[in-house]
Formats: sequence, structure tokens, C-alpha cells
Amino acid sequence: MPPGKTERHPGFGVAILAKAPLAGFAKTRLIPHLGAEGAASLQRWLLQRTVRTALSAGIGPVTLWCAPDTTHHDFAMCRAFGPLALHRQPDGDLGYRMLAAIAETTTPAGTLVIGTDCPALTPALLRLAANTLAGHDAVVVPAEDGGYVLIGMRQAAPRVFDAVDWSTGHVMAQTRARLAEMDWRWQEFAPLWDVDRDEDLVRLDACFPASADKARA
Repeated sequence: MPPGKTERHPGFGVAILAKAPLAGFAKTRLIPHLGAEGAASLQRWLLQRTVRTALSAGIGPVTLWCAPDTTHHDFAMCRAFGPLALHRQPDGDLGYRMLAAIAETTTPAGTLVIGTDCPALTPALLRLAANTLAGHDAVVVPAEDGGYVLIGMRQAAPRVFDAVDWSTGHVMAQTRARLAEMDWRWQEFAPLWDVDRDEDLVRLDACFPASADKARA
């Protein structure tokens, strides 16, 4: 953890929603291209990278929300990277699970929620998001496919996650509409890419060749 980072952002938390790297369970849309074991290996690399990124940001406590539960050994291994609390993801759609992560986080200034699909997230971007959230009700990093890779909120608000068409290209537009309905002040950053489709693997290889090759070996 970089010196002094926690002191600058003592009130923010980072909640990571993650699937266990189980063959046939993780990165299922990439199984036709990578095979079940290859997709699980990719998820393992993404999980470890995301946890390291969140801990390195030093903005406050990091929690890992695990599916299907907390018992998979890869989740336990991530605790070797730094202070990390493990929680089981509740049942429900993605919106309900994100809402639960925010509602159950005790940090006073707000919570950043991320998944493990965006290797382009950096500690610096998480720190910038925390700084931005300090002056807004919410902060969002859109995804190039129409969703988002990060949402930060100062308080849990069910309406933001209500009736959203998850895993479609409408997610970000619907989220903007919810935030506007609530008269919230929010800030968006430039969109980032995530790893969901076969074509995303080309960019992954280009940006992280050694790590990606190892993950899919």
C-alpha cells in the first residue's frame, strides 16, 4: 500500500464482486473460445489483478464479495495480498448484489463497487474516483459495451439498481436515468473496456501479453 494513501481517504471502501475461478462457472461467454478450464484460469488472473489493484489504491478497506461462497481457495489466497474481508454474495440479480455490498459497507464517505472484468482499472483511477465521490452523490466509470465497470455511491439507493436490464447495452443509459430521477449529482469518467467477448481477448493480449498468456496456459 503506498505510504499515506489510507490517511487521505480514510472513509471510502472498495467492494469487489467476484466469481470463483471454477470451470464451467466463471467467464462462461468465453468458454467456446478458451474452454472451461481456460476461462477459469483467466478469471483467476482477473481476480488476483483486481484485488491487488484495490488494495494498492489505499483508499480504505477492501471487501471481496464471493460467489458462490467464500470457501474457494483462490479467495483465501487473495488475502495474502493485504487486508481483505470476504463475504458471500447474496442471492438476487446483479443490482441487488451491488446494493447489498454498498448497504453493508460501513465506511462513512461512500463505497466504490467494481467487478473483476476490467483489467484497465488502476489504483490511480480508484483514488480519483474516491476524490470525485467526496463532492458528488455518485461516480461512474462506463464500459465501452454500454454497461459500467465502477459505480461509487455515498449511500445505498435501491432506485439506482431497480429495473435495469443487466448484461445488455442499456445499463449505463438506464443508470443515468435513475440518477437523474433522484436529482443526484454524479460524475462520469471516460469509458473503459472489459473482458467479456472473444474480441476482448485480442486487446487483453495486446495490453497484458505475459499475464494473459500465463492465465490461459
